[in-house]
Amino acid sequence: MKKLILAFSFLTIIPMPHVPYDVEDKDVGNSAVLFPVVGLFQGLLLVLLHMILLKVVPVEIAAGLLIVLLVISNGGFHLDGLSDTFDALASRKDRERMLDIMKGSTAGPVGVVSIVLVILLKYLLLKNVLTMQALPFYIPLILFPVFGRWVMVPAMYHGRSARHDGLGRTFIENTGIREYVNAFVMLGVITAGIWIYTAKFTPVHVLLPVIFVPLAIVYAFGFLGALFCNYRFGGLTGDNLGAISEIGEILFLLSFLVVSACK
Repeated sequence: MKKLILAFSFLTIIPMPHVPYDVEDKDVGNSAVLFPVVGLFQGLLLVLLHMILLKVVPVEIAAGLLIVLLVISNGGFHLDGLSDTFDALASRKDRERMLDIMKGSTAGPVGVVSIVLVILLKYLLLKNVLTMQALPFYIPLILFPVFGRWVMVPAMYHGRSARHDGLGRTFIENTGIREYVNAFVMLGVITAGIWIYTAKFTPVHVLLPVIFVPLAIVYAFGFLGALFCNYRFGGLTGDNLGAISEIGEILFLLSFLVVSACK
């Protein structure tokens, strides 16, 4: 229960009970195993909201409101990390200066543009998800937050901390092979549950590629994103993880739609 509370506390602004005991660094790392569960909860919230909006508003408005719900539940933390990461990259400064830029509280023009582009892309992708005919809309709607939270775990495992302090360092340095494997297992359990339920309505040969192709793409992005941050920043920061999460969501939705359209 402690790990679940910590995972929700770190990734969302959803009120959680106070952990009634001391939290050690290893507890923080262990909570990464349940990142996909946080994504599952958010995905189910999105499905519930869409079911409410289904016959009330046009699909364009529904897609926009789903994004609003997701951003609010995250507290905007991941978008803030995306903005800081792109501001730092756009500065073309040395590593120390880029790390200082990511610590800053203001967003530069490149950071703002990155947020706008990500939200716009997510809106267009969700609009297509909500109107797709090939597969039930709830599959990608549930899974894209799951994959967006999960992709941070392989990134933390393959990366190293760029700083000697901060919450990001605590996560990165305490995400080892056990957390990496267990998070993968958790992702598999969630995906299998949705698969088993959907298999009653959809042939298995249709489900296989729309699950495994996005999985491969998102994992590759998490791995390569960690290597890129190691090279450019000397390691990963919490801001970088937020950026990886946001872009991972887009890659999942995009690859899901492309593969499902090929059926």
